[in-house]
Amino acid sequence: MGDGKSAVKKITTPLTDDVVRGLHAGDAVLISGKIYTARDLAHKRLVEALAKGEELPFIINGAVIYYVGPCPAKPGQVIGACGPTTSYRMDSYTPTLLQAGLRGMIGKGNRSPAVIEAMKRFCAVYFAAVGGAAALLAQRVKAARVVAYADLGPEALQELLVEDFPAIVVNDCYGADLYQEGVRRWCQCQHLITQ
Repeated sequence: MGDGKSAVKKITTPLTDDVVRGLHAGDAVLISGKIYTARDLAHKRLVEALAKGEELPFIINGAVIYYVGPCPAKPGQVIGACGPTTSYRMDSYTPTLLQAGLRGMIGKGNRSPAVIEAMKRFCAVYFAAVGGAAALLAQRVKAARVVAYADLGPEALQELLVEDFPAIVVNDCYGADLYQEGVRRWCQCQHLITQ
């Protein structure tokens, strides 16, 4: 588990197995490079494409998907507010994408046991982005373009070029879970207080 004392780790996409193995639950990271936006409808299409043996609209090996449906950009902006979506909505599709080469996901909230096991099996990591900071997160996006599923509007699959996008490692490839660790520590504190 990250000890909270470590310096922020700067990482670049696509993620290699070595980079993923160097990340631990609790680590603060700044992500630079290309990431892809996708929510549940786009995930459904990606998994269907894999099932048909079709080529995906982006290179999935080492890729990071951000669970977001950005707001439309105002004049002069690259992208509108882009805060994270609740991740469990993608859980039924995630193990298939991890097996195909996906190495990172950004969202908010807990992941299912099946997703956590798939992250261990396929060497992947889940990051949390701060909810409620969508306008600030948008400032870290330097370029955006739709690469597939334009008919989905804000839920289209987009390629974002990000610079120092802030996130926290919640689930690492070793099975650690920052949320569960937080609950455990809180329970320990409550036990000490009530003694």
